[in-house]
Amino acid sequence: MPARVSFEYAIVRVVPRVEREEFMNVGAIVHCDDRDYLEARIELDRPRLSAFAPTLDIDFVAEHLQSIVDICRGGEGSGPIGRLPRRERWHWLTAPRSTVIQTSQPHAGLCEDPAPWLEHLLETMVRIR
Repeated sequence: MPARVSFEYAIVRVVPRVEREEFMNVGAIVHCDDRDYLEARIELDRPRLSAFAPTLDIDFVAEHLQSIVDICRGGEGSGPIGRLPRRERWHWLTAPRSTVIQTSQPHAGLCEDPAPWLEHLLETMVRIR
């Protein structure tokens, strides 16, 4: 059995009107240095977001949410932030900001494999049943 290691995660949110502090969870980011892991998944429920924020340009938001996934993957197609070392990309993605797309504060945990945690976070924090 692999050893347990520490990992960090943040929830990705859309905050249509920052001054109202209302948000909708749309994805998650998981980072684990010991497993060389940084991944984000976005699940944008367009009809729900449209009902939540009828004047929001959802295509524009979706494009910027995709950039989070691209930055996590890194490499040439991910822009200058995507070429930073993995830990620096994590810190850049989770830095506090007052924009329409934000992340929660980072949280920590222990796991053997960080990948299943991404699915768990989507199931418990993003998907609405």
